[in-house]
Amino acid sequence: MQVNETGLEGPLLLSPAVHRDERGFFLESYNARAFNEAVGREVVFVQDNHSASTKGVLRGLHYQNPRPQGKLVRVTAGEMWDVVVDLRRTSPTFGRWFGTVLSAENRLQLWIPEGFAHGFLTLSDIAEVQYKTTDYWVRDAERCIAWNDADIGIAWPLAGGPILSDRDRSGSALRDAVLFA
Repeated sequence: MQVNETGLEGPLLLSPAVHRDERGFFLESYNARAFNEAVGREVVFVQDNHSASTKGVLRGLHYQNPRPQGKLVRVTAGEMWDVVVDLRRTSPTFGRWFGTVLSAENRLQLWIPEGFAHGFLTLSDIAEVQYKTTDYWVRDAERCIAWNDADIGIAWPLAGGPILSDRDRSGSALRDAVLFA
């Protein structure tokens, strides 16, 4: 597994080794020992999630506080623009974002530690996203920051307006968000 920095303190872009031959390919999508070594601490995942979205759907920027979740995200079908935002007030990268294309073709994975908001935009006709979380989903801890908050300034690769849920349409501004210490 190749580990790449993102420019933010904590998130990592992971590229698993892909073994190909005339039959197809094999990759190890998760190995606790290798993953923990890459992130520099023991991480325990408690839940796996799988979602599908059509082209132009933008989900996020989501996080939980209290009960933050670390996430290991990958795309198993299609392509998406994946974004994380640092919400840790004391972090040197507070309020900054990182974005990258995750796809079934590039097989990249994004490690998002606790204390970050996460969102994505579907670029292909359909994209399937699978991710592991370090804590369970808790409705009362669920938070959303506006995807187009000018103080964050994410450069979404949009050709028009995104398709949003009511929740994502009414996300709060970073300045009004429930942040992490």
